[in-house]
Amino acid sequence: MNKQAEAEKRNHRKLGQQLELFLSMEEAPGMPFFLPKGMVLRNKLEELWKEKHAQAGYDEIKTPIMMKQQLWEQSGHWDHYHENMYFSEVDNQRYAIKPMSCPGAVLIYNSKLRSYRDLPMRYAELGLVHRHELSGSLNGLLRVRSFTQDDAHLFVREDQIEQEVEKVLHLIDDFYSLFGFSYEVELSTRPEDFMGSPAVWDKAEAALENVLKRQGTAYKVNAGDGAFYGPKIDFHILDSLGRSWQCGTVQLDFQMPEKFDCSYIDQENSRKQPIMIHRAIYGSIERFMAILIEHYAGDFPFWLAPVQASILPISDAHADYARAVGEELQKAGYRVSVDDRSEKIGLKIREGSQQKVPYLLIVGDNEMQNKTVAVRKRPEGNLGEMSLENLIEQFEA
Repeated sequence: MNKQAEAEKRNHRKLGQQLELFLSMEEAPGMPFFLPKGMVLRNKLEELWKEKHAQAGYDEIKTPIMMKQQLWEQSGHWDHYHENMYFSEVDNQRYAIKPMSCPGAVLIYNSKLRSYRDLPMRYAELGLVHRHELSGSLNGLLRVRSFTQDDAHLFVREDQIEQEVEKVLHLIDDFYSLFGFSYEVELSTRPEDFMGSPAVWDKAEAALENVLKRQGTAYKVNAGDGAFYGPKIDFHILDSLGRSWQCGTVQLDFQMPEKFDCSYIDQENSRKQPIMIHRAIYGSIERFMAILIEHYAGDFPFWLAPVQASILPISDAHADYARAVGEELQKAGYRVSVDDRSEKIGLKIREGSQQKVPYLLIVGDNEMQNKTVAVRKRPEGNLGEMSLENLIEQFEA
């Protein structure tokens, strides 16, 4: 099969509907509706994210979705971004719905006096943001107007920049390896509409380049494609069809701490300005989900599958036993469904296969009598009869 036909077969909009993961509706263009199975997938990605960030020494925060317009003017987003923002008026004051989470993290940092001993401070946020996209460019979960960025903002001393960037690169590699993604790395340098002085930019670019060279990471320079506030390292993951998707990013920012007068007290009892590192791994939950759907063609690994096993009674006489099996597996912590409709078993198997459920467990007279299930696993097929104990061992293998 050629690449284009295979890509069409894996189209996340088509599979999203077939697997009942999400919907796009005219009532909210570019703002996806997540269905129960889609929420399981989304929650597993978020749980993984929270767990790995807690282990890596991040503190999770949540900042308001709407803040005063003057904040966005102060941050520089207004000058560079206001055409892509949504606005509202409350009590005769102009508010903006956040297109990014960074100013909120800065306000939390500035909420108390900081010491050099407090740094680095690593704030992580699954932040819901809104950005205006032209209606013609909207595309399922890949191009949306409302999405959740897996943001983190690190406040560091100058002597901590390189070691913190290095830790971020290791964390990104850890995530992508888990999903079987290889990736390419790009260093994006000063754009035409940059903020700050060229000397500061040179220093920031050199710091990122030093880390990449020290780690022996192959990278290419993308001249002029940095963010307006600092240079960045971008990660382009390669899916199972070899297509490239830009997801992760690490951005150095000397500008925003200056604009918001961020400071910490150093060893000499003087005020110093921290440097900010902006960082994302998934990029956005929605976009990463779209990439995963296409990467796996909807055949998610067992730990990620919305329904891990479906129990299919052959007739109504086997339905109670099927439900009892379902309850046992749920108690053991697995996501299962019971298809107890009065339909032919062939139809149930076919529909379970179309839903790409990793395990179909068929129960009839033999299985009831032997307290077993007949196991069909994707893609291997029939594995024969198993006790629930043996089945759970198979799940955990």
